[in-house]
Amino acid sequence: AAVIVEPVAGSTGVLAPPKGYLERLRDICTRHGILLIFDEVITGFGRLGSAFGAMRFSVTPDMITFAKGVTNGAVPLGGVLVSDEIHAQIVSTRTGLPDHGIELFHGYTYSGHPLAMAAGEATLDLYAQEDLFARAAALENPWADAIHTLSEFGIVRDIRTIGLAAGIDLEPVASPGARGFQAVQSAFHTHDMMIRITGDTIALSPPLIISETEIALLVERLRRLLQQLE
Repeated sequence: AAVIVEPVAGSTGVLAPPKGYLERLRDICTRHGILLIFDEVITGFGRLGSAFGAMRFSVTPDMITFAKGVTNGAVPLGGVLVSDEIHAQIVSTRTGLPDHGIELFHGYTYSGHPLAMAAGEATLDLYAQEDLFARAAALENPWADAIHTLSEFGIVRDIRTIGLAAGIDLEPVASPGARGFQAVQSAFHTHDMMIRITGDTIALSPPLIISETEIALLVERLRRLLQQLE
């Protein structure tokens, strides 16, 4: 048995876990022999100001799935990290196998693609050389302060920020998602922005190299967008 969760639910609108939730989930899984898997496709590689969300919340899962940030999205690549215990279980199946035996018969057509591997190595080098995880952590408060100024608009129902991510819930109109669709259309065609929506929520995840000046520019364009939608 296993439980899989995002440390911060990104696809549903940047929903951070309640205080103590992940710790409690870890305790329950450990007590009942259930594997805890963190889906860190969004939260991994600096988005929350640390290498992984597991580190941000000081909760150790049994497995972590990752993608996207490992190559900065330049080339498709994903992977899985496992605990020492799981690794030992896999390796123990080598008993009686020749040296060239395969421990885990599992793979995809594009596994280990040279281009993806090169992109991943280059991206990880840049994260380290430019200390981008620490940079994201340092920008968390300026980012939150700037984004929360948008709460002045009546069309805004709620704003949530964590790390370099934000969710802005908009007041819905006639049908669910219609307001969000208006927002993404107007952002692209009128305000020179690319934003992501989930339903009537604007979900933001800027690059880790964003500056405070660029944050101010982004928020100013969001302000114009919200004025137009109101």
